[in-house]
Amino acid sequence: MRPRKPSKPKSAKVLAVANQAAMGVALGLVFAMILIWTPSFGVNALIKLSADPTTTMATLVGAIVLMFAVGSALTGFILTMEDTDKRS
Repeated sequence: MRPRKPSKPKSAKVLAVANQAAMGVALGLVFAMILIWTPSFGVNALIKLSADPTTTMATLVGAIVLMFAVGSALTGFILTMEDTDKRS
C-alpha cells in the first residue's frame, strides 16, 4: 500500500480561492473600464444620459466586477478541489 501524501491545509485552499477571486476583481475592473471608456460601445453616453450618472456608473462597474469575481472564485474552487482529488 502506498503512503498517503499529505493534502494542502485548508488555509492554503482558502487562499487559493481568494487569489482567484482577487484576479477576477482585477479582470472585471479592466473589462468594465474598457467597456465604459471605448466610444464605439456607447456605454459612457448612456451613463451620462441617466438621472444620476455617478450612481449608474458605480452600479454598472460593481455588477461587472462582482460577476467576474464570483465566476473566477467558483472556477478556482472547482480547480482546487479537482487538484485535491487527483492527489488523494
